[in-house]
Amino acid sequence: MTPGNAGVELADRHLDLGEWAAATPDADAVFAAAVRRWLAENLTGRFAQLRGRGGPGSEHEFFAERLEWDRHLAAAGWTCLGWPVAHGGRGATLAQRIIFHQEYARANAPARVNHLGEELLGPTLIEYGTAAQCERFLPGIVDVTELWAQGYSEPGAGSDLAAVRTTAVLDADAGRWVINGQKIWTSLAHLSQWAFVIARTDPQSTRHRGLSFLLVPLDQPGVTIRPIQQITGTSEFNEVFFDDATTEAELIVGSPGDGWTVAMGLLQFERGVSTLGQQVGFARELDDLIAVAKSNGAADDPEIAARLRRARIGLMVMEANARRTLAGDIVSAAGAASVAKLLWAGWHRDLGQLAADVVGAPILLGPSHTSEGRANDLADPDHVELDDWQRLLLFTRADTIYGGSNEVQRNIIAERVLGLPREARP
Repeated sequence: MTPGNAGVELADRHLDLGEWAAATPDADAVFAAAVRRWLAENLTGRFAQLRGRGGPGSEHEFFAERLEWDRHLAAAGWTCLGWPVAHGGRGATLAQRIIFHQEYARANAPARVNHLGEELLGPTLIEYGTAAQCERFLPGIVDVTELWAQGYSEPGAGSDLAAVRTTAVLDADAGRWVINGQKIWTSLAHLSQWAFVIARTDPQSTRHRGLSFLLVPLDQPGVTIRPIQQITGTSEFNEVFFDDATTEAELIVGSPGDGWTVAMGLLQFERGVSTLGQQVGFARELDDLIAVAKSNGAADDPEIAARLRRARIGLMVMEANARRTLAGDIVSAAGAASVAKLLWAGWHRDLGQLAADVVGAPILLGPSHTSEGRANDLADPDHVELDDWQRLLLFTRADTIYGGSNEVQRNIIAERVLGLPREARP
């Protein structure tokens, strides 16, 4: 294989990219070119309308078509890049995984529908699951035939995950766990076939002790899913009720009572290489906002101009921190994840407010009044009449809450990294 045709072969068949990179000169550049070319050649035809669709606040848009796109990616071998080859992945290096996410974002490719399975559950099963669990579930994640939801938060246990009250009791005779309780803010549960659920399996336990990590089918009589309408008018989130729902006894990841360890391990995967791709999207939003500010005169306001410059600097800090974290130049993995969440959540929320100040009063009116927004001529019956700036303003209100609130992230840094006294808890 020569460097000139390496990228073509890479895009057309599965390879152990770790071995390939070691044998190929300038492997990362060739890999980037292969990703870029494949996206350019495939984000066409029926997939062309999906560019930029399905991001935060618009996860409902073109869902069936984006699912088809994800399966198209899978058929070409572009899913689960960093997984070991033995588990259906491609053994990509860290650098190549970063490249893929960045090129994907630069191409304005649609948001993936399988993030929870590919980036969170899959690596967790590889780390903590049994061989039988990996054999059963990993192929469905790789080829995007089974979608997953995350059953963590509850009405009384949002950021405080250790307060979980959903219970699971093992019926040894039936060989099944019987689950009762309620989960909330469950992203895309109404479109998923399975959920990984944290439940209390020791009724005498408190806090993080006595929890277990279960794999639960959602298509069963004991599960009720109710979408929650958000301020954007969309319903990504759901309530999920378990009323004597069941799952097989062997579908517990780790031992009974080890759920906290598994859950925390999964959350570390959540802050992975995809964050650098996310930042490419953030940069595009900032560039577009600067263009609006220049066109409508808002950039002539010294305060607005200064805030735009600070936003650019903040984005550079965010990227530098992400690269430092991924390179392993950190003191605490838990602290690094919390710092990253604080950086991007606060920055993105502030960008939403800055967009409101740049666009001005039209952002409060209908989409036709914000001319820089994307036209709403979509062939998608579920499309909600919001333009990009309205969606950015509204959805970023939640950035500092979901995925662990800012207050919780600061507590983690204070207690686990700085060694400060724990916050008083009831």
